[in-house]
Amino acid sequence: MKDIRTVDYHTEGEPFRIVEQPPVEFPGETVAERRVRAVNDPAAQELRQFLCYEPRGHADMYGGFIVPPNDEGAHLGVLFWHKDGFSTACGHGTMALGVWAVQSGLVTPDPSGTTEVSIDVPSGRVIARVSTSQEGKPVAVDFVNVPSYVLHRQVPVETSHGEVTADVVYGGAIYAHVPASSVGLSVIPENYTALIAAGREIKWKLNGTSWAEHPSDERLSGIYGTILFDDLGTEESTGAPHQRNITVFADGEVDRSPCGSGTCSRVAALAADGTLEQNQTLVHDSIVNTRFHARWAERVTADGHDAVVPHVTGMAFRTGHHTFEADPADPLKQGFVLR
Repeated sequence: MKDIRTVDYHTEGEPFRIVEQPPVEFPGETVAERRVRAVNDPAAQELRQFLCYEPRGHADMYGGFIVPPNDEGAHLGVLFWHKDGFSTACGHGTMALGVWAVQSGLVTPDPSGTTEVSIDVPSGRVIARVSTSQEGKPVAVDFVNVPSYVLHRQVPVETSHGEVTADVVYGGAIYAHVPASSVGLSVIPENYTALIAAGREIKWKLNGTSWAEHPSDERLSGIYGTILFDDLGTEESTGAPHQRNITVFADGEVDRSPCGSGTCSRVAALAADGTLEQNQTLVHDSIVNTRFHARWAERVTADGHDAVVPHVTGMAFRTGHHTFEADPADPLKQGFVLR
């Protein structure tokens, strides 16, 4: 394996490792096709593991391979990856990519102070709207997602905590939403291990069932993660909801941020039941007390469902540049994980 250069970011605490020139080909006409082929390509999986697994990464690592966009309407395409495979969407990664595109010079900052970076991801075309200072330095980034909508309400799930009910919502990936209190927990670091166990259990009870089917594209089917949330009431000044969540995705990975696409699915759920009005902003906290602000811009119809277009605001920060190499004599050169 050749030396591989990356630039790493974090978005509100969640890592994102960008590989601008991956040493593996990802054939396909669209990013969605490239993802399907990557899933079935041993070389692509080897590269993902090399960069994600210990000792170069860890069980909660996240990243993306830059690939060509679907057409000239986007600046770039990306294949998102994590410990267990290639995901269909990643909001925090999209936000990091927007900041990276401006900082790297791939996209020239707009003199207006707002620069749109268009990105093709497996679930569709998304926008990272980067706010810059007068000097062109990124200071905030909005993630403008694909239309998001509720698939199913109050789905019963038998768990080791008894029966709970989950809302199944699409936000670029499909999530199960469950109040943390229904499994006897709250979203605090002291409950980290128990929250992971509950999130994994709920995901695997629903994954592969009809509740987890995407209505128009089977490549997007499957429960990507479980969102366990605390309702923290409403903001005094706006009356908008304030919530804290932990998103347990893939097979037991935890998003350190409030989760970009997961936040979009929360926006869709709260808009559908009237809790979040069009002129309100959801204050959405993570288990490490980082924060996204989220709203919905318009109502649309998507895949036969009433949907909204979510906007999520946060910030991503560069943490370093890396050159990774594999010593042929290293018995652990391909990496390992302990979870």
